Formats: sequence, structure tokens, C-alpha cells
Amino acid sequence: MSSIFIGLVLGAGVFCIYWSFWPRSAPTPKAGRTSVADRVRDQLVQAGFETVSPGQLFTACVIVFVVVFLGGYSMTHVIPIAVCFAAMGGYGPLALVAMRARKRRTQLRELWPDAVDNIASAVRAGLALPEALSQLAIRGPEELRPAFAAFAEDYRTTGRFHDCLTRLKDRLADPVADRLVESLRIAREVGGSDLGRVLRTLSTFLREDARTRAEMETRQGWTVNAARLAAAAPWVVLAMMSIQPGSLSAYSGAAGTAVLAVGAAVTVVAYRLMVRIGRLPEDERVLR
Repeated sequence: MSSIFIGLVLGAGVFCIYWSFWPRSAPTPKAGRTSVADRVRDQLVQAGFETVSPGQLFTACVIVFVVVFLGGYSMTHVIPIAVCFAAMGGYGPLALVAMRARKRRTQLRELWPDAVDNIASAVRAGLALPEALSQLAIRGPEELRPAFAAFAEDYRTTGRFHDCLTRLKDRLADPVADRLVESLRIAREVGGSDLGRVLRTLSTFLREDARTRAEMETRQGWTVNAARLAAAAPWVVLAMMSIQPGSLSAYSGAAGTAVLAVGAAVTVVAYRLMVRIGRLPEDERVLR
């Protein structure tokens, strides 16, 4: 027995010595892949709900789902119908955050060229990059002033420009802000002889992009509105039918549940497909 144990220990030691000749490299994170929590967090920041975490938002969705389910069941006494309307209500907080974030991104898209012009003018006047960014807290667009005021406070407190830029990116959570911050970071590290020209080019590009997007969104807005109307119409009819208890008995069985499930699946797929066709793609944060 002791000889077997000694052999096992000797074999384990030889294996450890052999394994030490092949060091394992640290796993590299996959670039360009963000989690659902990161995307939700970006939407919360873009919507102006910086103090709300993704977990709190998901908790609110669950609470709304339970409340709507209990209310719907107490009115209809049909579980499949209550589940359908509860699912719509549970998705409501996510839809509200996404809609508000999309609206605020549209507003900021029109403000960023002026902010970039202010930075370019400050750099051309001889101000250092930290001071050029800090002055946006006073002279910049109204929507962007709180973020740059926080940057100025951070820089006065720590004096670490790169760390303050990183926190500024997190506060703004905007693709345009990411490009601007990384341009300023590179200019700080390697010298900014062409920084003024880069900022003017970025400002011109942002204005042209905002103008083109505004024209295309105006033309394609009817597609998105038609998708919303087509998706909501059947469920509005079902809600009106819920007023009459006799008409809901058909949905209390297995066949009625299958009809509601298939209808919900078709509605979701058709709505997402039509919105994807009609809505312009949004910029992603590739420089987060």
C-alpha cells in the first residue's frame, strides 16, 4: 500500500515538473463583444438615469410584470391573457429607457459639433487640453455641461488626465464622446500638432452625419410608426374583448393558449423585423 502511495506522489511530482515547462498565457478578452448588462448600463446613462443600475431596472420589470399579471387575472380570470399583458408591462421599463436613450442620442448628435468647435477654439487659443475640456462646463452645450463639470472637478482633485478621460467616457456613454476622448488621449501622449485640424474634421463630419440622419429618419419614420400600429392593433382588440367575460372563455383552454402564444411570437418577430428594416443603425461604442 505504501509503495503505491509513494509511486503516486512520485508520478504527481514528475507531472508537475513537466507541466512547469509549459506556462499558461493569460486569456485575452475578446474585443468588440459587450454583455447585456453593459448595453443596458449604457442605455441608462444615455437616458439620464445614471444612478439606476441594470439590476434595479430588471427588478422593476419583474415588479411591473407581477402587478400587471395580478391585475389582469383579477379582471379576466384567464391566465394566458394575463400573462400576455403582464409580459408587455414587464417590457415597459426597458422600452421606456431605450426610447429615452434614443431621443437623447438624437439631441446630443446635434450638440456635439458645437462642443468640438469649442474645444478646437480653446486649443487654438493656447489652452491646455484639460482646461479646454473644463471650459465646456461653462461655455459648452447645456446638455453636456454636467459631465464636463464633473471632469473638471476630477482633474482638480486628482490631476490624472487619462483617468479623468476614462471616467468622462463612462459618464457620457456615447460613441462620439469615445472618439473625441481617444483623439485627445493620443494628442496628449504623442503631441498634438495636428489636433486642431483633427477636431475641425471631426466637427464637419458630425454635422454632415447629423443632417443626413435627420433627413433619412424623417423619410423612414412612417415605417416605424406603421410597425408599432400593426403590432399594437391585435392586442388593443383583445383588451377591448376583455371587457366582456363571455368572449374570453375561448382563450382559457389549450387551444386558446396556443393561439395567444403563436400570435405573440408572430407579433414580436414581425415588429422587430419591420423596425430593423425601417430604422437606421445606431453607432456602437467600439472605443469603450
